[in-house]
Amino acid sequence: MSETPAIRVVIVDDHPVVRSGLSAFLYAYEDMELVGEATNGEEAIRVCQEAQPDVVMMDLVMPNMDGFEAMRRIREESPQTQFVALTSFPNEEFVEKALKSGTTGYLLKTASAEELAAAIRSAYKGKTTLAPEATEALIRAVKSPPTVGFDLTNREHEVLALLAQGCSNRDIADRLYISRSTVQFHVSSILSKLGVANRVEAAALAIKHHLVD
Repeated sequence: MSETPAIRVVIVDDHPVVRSGLSAFLYAYEDMELVGEATNGEEAIRVCQEAQPDVVMMDLVMPNMDGFEAMRRIREESPQTQFVALTSFPNEEFVEKALKSGTTGYLLKTASAEELAAAIRSAYKGKTTLAPEATEALIRAVKSPPTVGFDLTNREHEVLALLAQGCSNRDIADRLYISRSTVQFHVSSILSKLGVANRVEAAALAIKHHLVD
């Protein structure tokens, strides 16, 4: 009788320490095999094309291409591939967007090794696993209609306030001591969350709904 093949796993995260930790975690389980790693969404697509994994552990917030878009692209080419989103963000928008992008599991990076292993095995079988915080976020979204800007983070509020003052990305980066690429990420996230097309509309909406002073 032949042994059951190990679950082929790819890790996608832009932080080397996280990838290293997840790699070490996988080696502890005989029924799982690490077949590739990637540092962003674009690289994840290439790695998955070559490795053809069963399950991808996908970070959601990354440079160049985020995990949401990467999951959609990989799913188009490999419908059989399953995903476990592993993130620090349990808010409604992230959970809903991840599920729509094709993830089967949604766990926080504080999850235990056993929780991660269980989520990978469930994803391999096509079963959904949600962190309690993610489930609570979805329940909140159903129970209470969201107000404009409800899901903006503290940092996004800071960026929005400076954006409303007419500051450029460089100005915002200098004021908040962050990189311009990080500012661009926050601006894109703000536009998406507010449902607007550009910075002017975001500023107008922020002032109208008193999101900034």
